[in-house]
Amino acid sequence: MNVATHPVAPEEVMAFLDGELPATQAQSVFDHVKHCADCSNLASQFGDTKLRLASWKVESLPAHVESIVCQCAEQRASRLKNSLSRWILGIRAGFGWKPLLAFSLVAVAALILTSRYGRSPRPAENITMLDGKLRANLATVLEHRQVGVGGGGDALSEDNSPTPLAPIHQPMIARSVSLTIITKDFASSRASLEAILARHHGYSAQLTASTAENSPRSITASLRVPANELAAALAELKTLGHVENESQSGEEVTQQHADLVARLKNSRETEQRLQAILLQRTGKIADVLAVEEEISRVRGEIEEMEAEQKSLEHRVDFATIELRISEEYKAQLNNSSPSASTRIHNSLVAGYKSAAETLLGFVLFFAESGPTLLIWLVILLVPGWLLVRRFRRAAALI
Repeated sequence: MNVATHPVAPEEVMAFLDGELPATQAQSVFDHVKHCADCSNLASQFGDTKLRLASWKVESLPAHVESIVCQCAEQRASRLKNSLSRWILGIRAGFGWKPLLAFSLVAVAALILTSRYGRSPRPAENITMLDGKLRANLATVLEHRQVGVGGGGDALSEDNSPTPLAPIHQPMIARSVSLTIITKDFASSRASLEAILARHHGYSAQLTASTAENSPRSITASLRVPANELAAALAELKTLGHVENESQSGEEVTQQHADLVARLKNSRETEQRLQAILLQRTGKIADVLAVEEEISRVRGEIEEMEAEQKSLEHRVDFATIELRISEEYKAQLNNSSPSASTRIHNSLVAGYKSAAETLLGFVLFFAESGPTLLIWLVILLVPGWLLVRRFRRAAALI
């Protein structure tokens, strides 16, 4: 059973006891009152108070006091009647019957309107109207308090002592940890990491291992661990080596989750209303298509919000650990370079390849650019030869 964890206002508890809530809201309030210690205690107090008010009776007055009150009331009524008669006679003598009759009609109309629309019910009338509903609802609450709903156990004890429960207001915290560890035995640390995740029901969202030669090996991983096992998992991870860096942070997403749930509820109600309109099909084809398009849009928003809600709840349920494990590396003093003959051979091969590439480059250049160079040579040499010949003739004549 999904029980609402949000607090219920005292007005809602009173409305539930009075039978004034809709069926769905009444069931939700009842489930909450059943499991909430504070609200169940409040409902018991309201119920006891209303039962005492409903059963309260005014004691009868003694006979001599009643006779004195009656005599005083008769005397006051007689004086009021005589005063009213004199006042009416005075008005009659001064103005006549017509103004008196008009004033009486206006006064009667004002009295009727005031009594019908302006009068607020007195507390005694409220208790009388709610007496039947109150008794029925309190009987139901007391019955569930004694035997529980569907054999589910006692929500409240017989002496009105609520059963202690877990606190209702629990903030939703998305926790994340960054951890850097230097280890001496890299191989065993990696195997231990897998065992730690298995013991604490976690998993690796991303893992990258670097095992380059002549350099320290390392692992960079993004781990997901249940939030209630975060402390134990961190304690075991720290045993893998020396902790070089550690940082923890928590983001409260309670309000974000509440807003998301409220928007999701409104969108679902909107979808239900649109589907009800579509089932009626009282309109043109264009109207029906417009309603179907709106339903599709609302359904898309609902699916997006549901995915966002699941992602948010997953962030709260599973803490994130950004882990980096590096090996404590010591450089090895060994002569792993090739021999002199091998290095000479490699140099000769590299020189031959370089010469061949250079020669091939010249050939390719002339093969590609030779025709163009020949054309430009003809264009430039012929005019130059003519100019030189003319210059020589001129020089011979001189």
